Amino acid sequence: MASRKPTGEFSFKFTTITCSPGPAGSVLNQVTWEGKASGFGAVFTTVTYVGGKSGSFSECGTAFLDNGDGLSGIGQGTYESTGKNKWHTTGFIQISDGRRIASEGEIDLALRSWKGKLFEMS
Repeated sequence: MASRKPTGEFSFKFTTITCSPGPAGSVLNQVTWEGKASGFGAVFTTVTYVGGKSGSFSECGTAFLDNGDGLSGIGQGTYESTGKNKWHTTGFIQISDGRRIASEGEIDLALRSWKGKLFEMS
């Protein structure tokens, strides 16, 4: 990441999970999250995680801005276990308006929450 200028925060709640067979005997965990993100209003995103205590994820989401407009985004990242039922995430998402946003967050599986910070990418 060339730039790490903070642009806001996000806070999501886990709503559903679908598990399916993945490559090389792995399990794909497809989780739907919903919540708020600074500058994006209401956000709904589906994230597919592959791996065990660490791995990668892909993301596809939609944001409904406070002014009534909508944006979509596609991204990817990595996660790693940081303790019992906790994952640290780093990733980025390409927004339909041309921006790229980086993220760094913490997933608490027991609380079914994903919270973190957003950064501008240049």
